[in-house]
Amino acid sequence: MPDGALILFWMPWRSRGRSPHRSVAAKVNKVKQAEFNGPKDMTLMVAALRERSTDETRCAVTPETVKKLIALGATVTVEAGTGLGSSIPDADYAAAGAVVKPDTRAVLDGADIVLKVRGPTAQETSALKPGAIVIAMLDAYRDKATVDALAGANATAFAMEFVPRITRAQVMDVLSSQANLAGYRAVIEAAYAYGRGFPMMMTAAGTVAAAKVFIMGVGVAGLQAIATARRLGAVVTATDVRPATKEQVESLGAKFLAVEDEEFKNAQTAGGYAKPMSAEYQAKQAELTASHVVKQDVVITTALIPGRAAPVLLTAAHVASMKPGSVIIDLAVEAGGNVEGSKLNEVVTTENGVTIVGWSNLPGRIAADASALYARNLTAFVGLLIKDGGLSVDLEDEILKAAVVTHAGAVVHEGLKGTH
Repeated sequence: MPDGALILFWMPWRSRGRSPHRSVAAKVNKVKQAEFNGPKDMTLMVAALRERSTDETRCAVTPETVKKLIALGATVTVEAGTGLGSSIPDADYAAAGAVVKPDTRAVLDGADIVLKVRGPTAQETSALKPGAIVIAMLDAYRDKATVDALAGANATAFAMEFVPRITRAQVMDVLSSQANLAGYRAVIEAAYAYGRGFPMMMTAAGTVAAAKVFIMGVGVAGLQAIATARRLGAVVTATDVRPATKEQVESLGAKFLAVEDEEFKNAQTAGGYAKPMSAEYQAKQAELTASHVVKQDVVITTALIPGRAAPVLLTAAHVASMKPGSVIIDLAVEAGGNVEGSKLNEVVTTENGVTIVGWSNLPGRIAADASALYARNLTAFVGLLIKDGGLSVDLEDEILKAAVVTHAGAVVHEGLKGTH
């Protein structure tokens, strides 16, 4: 990324605006629904696996959603330890009606639908029955090995991050549900790392000034970060290249920062996405940002671009200009980072005393709530696949068509073709 420039073609972290989904391959368009439909007297089996990633505390089912899946006509099997990171003991799953089994192969034996937070490991994929349906946040643009393995296992895999932004899919929108919590947690992490209070406090010994917080990217995470920082008493400013976000920022009591010229007024597409900005505009916005960052106590960056490395919003020069004791939270660190000098799962203190926090999986740091929301998202999605207690999968449904990644031994998502 070029030094000294603010990248203006962004999509805020887990933002409402996501790249539009194109139709899947012609082969999938012609799939007959009957391929999935089994005899109605056969019990549909739904399995939930424990997450293997060391930093993943969330789970794909909760006792609440186990009951809902059973109500759909399925039997539910849960791997022992699935909910421990979210403070859900195995006994709670059993009480809700699930069968708790001790290991991966026992859980997957005969499973028609497999639910996870992250994509399955190689061992898990190898234990899938042919034609099994896997539903998870697959990180499909970056985790090519998992996608290819699922295709090789003849699994029909759905990536929850590809669920389209339409009204009937809102209840399945994992990006929004998790981003909302990430925005909240980012502010909590900032408050913890910041050596002063957030609100203005007047005492007999004098006045404590309110912290100045700058949010870069006003998607779901950014909006929640604004709201949370305001609740804690901070003075909040925010920036985004989409003019429609100005009203949202101001409605939360924050100040909007941008070069509001004619180009800015036309910087959003009809679908709500940011347009690429001219070099002249980028230079003006970079100058404005540089002069603003130097005055801030906390900066939270949230910008992601689907399928690409995260754009650099704060260069080393920006960081060097900030005051000692300032804090930066980089929400995009898993995708390469918005901040020069941020490191995955590390807290870095620069030579000039700025703390850069690079924790991955911030929703996982509020795991109980994150799991509850994610499990509801998944259960709503599973509801599209079940009819009268049996599988009834219509890959012409606009939600399923947008989210399907692998089917019939091939990678079928148009956005992934040519990359696998």
